Amino acid sequence: MKMTTTSPASGADNAVTRAIRGRILHFLRDPQFHDDAYQYWEDGLMIVKAGRIAAVGNYADLSRDIPQGAEVVDHRGKLIVPGFIDTHIHYPQTDIIASPSPGLLHWLDTYTFPEERRFSDPAYARAVADFFTDELLRNGTTTAMVWSTVHAASADALFAASQQRHMRMITGKVLMDRNCPDFLRDTAESGARESADLISKWHNVDRLAYAITPRFAPTSTEAQLEACGELAKAHSDVFIQTHVAENRDEVKWVAELFPDARSYLDVYDRYKLLRPGAFYGHAIYLDEDDRRRLADSGAAVAHCPTSNLFLGSGFYDFHQSDANRLNVTLATDVGGGTSFSMFRTMNAAHKVARMGGYHLTALRMFYLATRAAAEALGWQDRIGSFEVGCEADFVVLDPDATPLISRRSSRSETLEEQLFAFAMLGDDRVIENVYIMGEATSPVAA
Repeated sequence: MKMTTTSPASGADNAVTRAIRGRILHFLRDPQFHDDAYQYWEDGLMIVKAGRIAAVGNYADLSRDIPQGAEVVDHRGKLIVPGFIDTHIHYPQTDIIASPSPGLLHWLDTYTFPEERRFSDPAYARAVADFFTDELLRNGTTTAMVWSTVHAASADALFAASQQRHMRMITGKVLMDRNCPDFLRDTAESGARESADLISKWHNVDRLAYAITPRFAPTSTEAQLEACGELAKAHSDVFIQTHVAENRDEVKWVAELFPDARSYLDVYDRYKLLRPGAFYGHAIYLDEDDRRRLADSGAAVAHCPTSNLFLGSGFYDFHQSDANRLNVTLATDVGGGTSFSMFRTMNAAHKVARMGGYHLTALRMFYLATRAAAEALGWQDRIGSFEVGCEADFVVLDPDATPLISRRSSRSETLEEQLFAFAMLGDDRVIENVYIMGEATSPVAA
């Protein structure tokens, strides 16, 4: 199936006011630390005007306020939640998902780098970008922080595909000037120049934003990391994304390459790449000083459980994460991650947490995939919840999507049980509808 959307900025559709009825849930804060973390209406109503939330609450309280002429959309029995936000995913790895490998570095050399070479071709990049963005929507993900390749054309392709679908999306060209194949290598100067050009072309255009994207410390010289820091200083509102402390071999390699750095995270800190809006994928092998520094900086962790399991990297420590109040978010990390589905990502996150003696609730998993990510992005006034004025990106979940989910849902006595059933048993089949800026996406034949 291919997903298409009607432009929220085009014609009469943007003038349509919609009243969406169903079971409505969104989060206000972290349920791990607050009892009043969410709002839930069993029979709820959400009024959407010009693509934004105008009101939300109980149907009985709001039904009299439905504007005359509004389109009423009935999703009773279904659960309506904000669109999922994936904070770490590689679109050029779409076609190498589920590739066998004994570990991260072998996987990069054998599958990832040869595939990324193909993205120098703009037509190839656009074809993958179209499939990728459709696949995100099919799985209920309406916003993502995405990795392109070292080629500027790859970022152009994803920005264009996202713009066509009116998605709120972030990407950036990868920066690598050492320890990588020649065919994927840039320089400190060329990488910074191309990044600056892409920022000028795409950042804050429509619903798009740019991320400065050094792949990871081993593939950037100190000159390139310094250039990243200078870019970040010059463009204070762009995002930053990279990897840190994913597996032990990688950590050892970084220590050899940067002998003066206190830790892997300290490499980035030295170049002023720790700040709000910076996202660090994995962050498994951190010490107490690292965690405190991450927390103080306002940077976020993109927790990638399916990837960590697939590549045997390790288990994220939720106890220490909570102790330091880290900004943790959920990410699929396709193609090291094994699914575009946020439900399957939640499933793995719960099990990873259990292996560390930590109970990760379904309520918190849904929070991490929505409001937590929006807050880490600094976009809590735009996406991730149903607060008045937010953009109306949301998904409709079907508790009868499969016979097993239906049977388990019928026995669910609490919201936690229903959400947990979605997280443990769900996949793309649970996603009944996806709305972008209040407009329903429509499946058409591929």
